[in-house]
Amino acid sequence: MRTDKMAEDFLQRAKARLTDARAALKRGDYPDVVRYSQECVELSIKACLRIIGIDYPKVHDVGDILEYYRNSFPEWFRKEIPQMRQISRDLYQKRGPSVYGIEREGKTASELFTKTDAEEALQNAEKAYSTSQRFFNEYYKKPED
Repeated sequence: MRTDKMAEDFLQRAKARLTDARAALKRGDYPDVVRYSQECVELSIKACLRIIGIDYPKVHDVGDILEYYRNSFPEWFRKEIPQMRQISRDLYQKRGPSVYGIEREGKTASELFTKTDAEEALQNAEKAYSTSQRFFNEYYKKPED
């Protein structure tokens, strides 16, 4: 499959996760906001890696891979990498608890995440997505989404 088509598909799916996260926020389902936000970030970063031809590892946190290949990106994007890595790592750590809670502590996912947590996760996902979409558009010379 072509790299551009894979990256484009990842970004379309990342955008769909943002839609899901926004809907979850409206209904007060804060763990799902975190989960969908994490998936958005993961797909967004993987799209960027696909654009430059990197076959990333099949893991949920690929922020370190982004850093490793930083010199393959334009200067403006390299400035965003530290924040993208942090967002990826933070949401990756929340991924499991957002689905399962913390069983050993007897806490459900709904008990773990607040509206503030959800809003922050969504804001971070929007940042990762918009940065990735910009890179895609510039790389393939497409108009802004």
